[in-house]
Amino acid sequence: MTAKMIQSLWLWAGTLALMLLMVIPAADWMTIVVGLIVVISVAWAWIRVGRRSARQGQHLVMTGDTSLPPPEYGQSVVLVCGNGLAGLFGAIPAEQLALRTTPQGCYLRVSALDQLSAVTDAIQALRPDWGGQLSVMFNVNPGEHTDAEALAGQVRALCNQIAVVRKRGIALPLMVVCYLQAEQGEGTWFSWEAGQTNPHVRDAGACLNVADWQRQTIDGATRAARFCNVVQVSSAATWLRETVCTHFETRYCQPPLIYAITLVAVLPQQVAGNLWQQWLREKVGLNVAEQPVSTTLSALPFPDPLLNLLPLQARRSPVVGAGVVAMWLFAVAGVLALISSAWQNTLLLRQVSDDMRRYAFIPSAERRDQPQFILREDAVAVLRQDAGRLDAYYRQGAPLALGLGLYRGERLRLPLLATIASHRQPLQLPPLAKIPQAVRLDSLSLFAPGSAELKPGSTKVLISALVNIKAQPGWLIVIAGHTDITGNPEKNLELSRTRAASVRDWMQRMGDIPDSCFAVQGFGASQPVASNDTDGGRAANRRVDIRLVPEAGACVPPATALGRHSLSHRAAFES
Repeated sequence: MTAKMIQSLWLWAGTLALMLLMVIPAADWMTIVVGLIVVISVAWAWIRVGRRSARQGQHLVMTGDTSLPPPEYGQSVVLVCGNGLAGLFGAIPAEQLALRTTPQGCYLRVSALDQLSAVTDAIQALRPDWGGQLSVMFNVNPGEHTDAEALAGQVRALCNQIAVVRKRGIALPLMVVCYLQAEQGEGTWFSWEAGQTNPHVRDAGACLNVADWQRQTIDGATRAARFCNVVQVSSAATWLRETVCTHFETRYCQPPLIYAITLVAVLPQQVAGNLWQQWLREKVGLNVAEQPVSTTLSALPFPDPLLNLLPLQARRSPVVGAGVVAMWLFAVAGVLALISSAWQNTLLLRQVSDDMRRYAFIPSAERRDQPQFILREDAVAVLRQDAGRLDAYYRQGAPLALGLGLYRGERLRLPLLATIASHRQPLQLPPLAKIPQAVRLDSLSLFAPGSAELKPGSTKVLISALVNIKAQPGWLIVIAGHTDITGNPEKNLELSRTRAASVRDWMQRMGDIPDSCFAVQGFGASQPVASNDTDGGRAANRRVDIRLVPEAGACVPPATALGRHSLSHRAAFES
């Protein structure tokens, strides 16, 4: 992909990250900090990609008016490194990129092995579509080397550079080419493909085996020359296997796809005492006559007949590749947003459901001074907040953190409103300071000894009691009769009840108070307020107590349901 495409992908990734911050709930300060980190990261990546592209462009300084083929170029693009570069490309400064284009392909010089990966990256930046067309041509000319260890180091450096490039997804097939100086060089190419033991001869557009190539000769001199060439090429192939191929046969480097040898009349940079002469001297045991060293720069042939052996892999357009990466980023961001929305909806349902269960588990209070009244009011206040939140979502739409088609709060809104509507508060009671004090009446001032009939002079006492005890809704007038210990306990109990009923009847008649406002009780001598051992104590125990008791539904007409409820409570009191 080009630098602009990579920068666009970084910008797209930053935009998606900022959108995720809007979906994933977090504290305001955390959202601001993460947003700043995303913006700074995208800006840093944008600048870094631009600088990297500028550095890559420095490796592609072309000579003269030379330029790379157009992006739609569809033939092999060969990166040439190793020996004989001057003979192939001419005397061009090493810092400049030499290029030769033939009808069969395009050749690019890599002046140093350690620049192979950098040049590949630069070509990919300018021509992203060429990834499947790139290959490497490594020249190993035995006439240009005198140190086998130095040559082995070059091979290992090449393997390392190719491994670096292949990690980036570029196949980069390798072709090893050997130019061998011979007295009769015909420009014929001898090639071994992977796994082959016998070479193919590529001459004049034909591809033959060695035997057929030799039989094609017409005269004896040509046949003899070709025989000598085959012997020389076979020796060179043996030298390649022993000296070069062993360094490729490791687990860290794949073997070359093609080995090729060609004979040339003049090897421009041949040196005296080279590896080829050393190897021949070692094999035949004779002093091999040194071939003359050329002082002129001769052109070497390019391996055009072999380019059709290099695979051309159809690669995806960089625009398509960038689009695929952008879609993957969008898919990952979408999945994260959906996971966050689903989790937030789960938390919302869990919170509202827990609040409703907490309210339901608190028992109802009959009075406001009970502890459960405060707990229940706090719980219903929380439910009202939840209802306001869900109602806002219903009217204005769910926020992004709960949306994306996963909002589930609507299923709880109506049950929540029904729970709030069913909430009822207990009856409001007056403050304790305003509750009237109980009225205590002396039985001797109301009744004759042993009698339950009111004395004629008791009216004044009863009117005073009636003024202090005034019937009102929600209060029950409880009239309780008491006696001293003198006499039969059973008769005393009945007498105390009868006297309480007489006071009830008088107050009901004179004050026009409903019957549901009264409760009559008789305790006999069971609740003394003084000692029965003295006359004064026994006189204090003979009494009628009148007090107000809070009772829901009391003091209403008995025809109503609440009146019936009060009658049942009064019967309980009287029993």
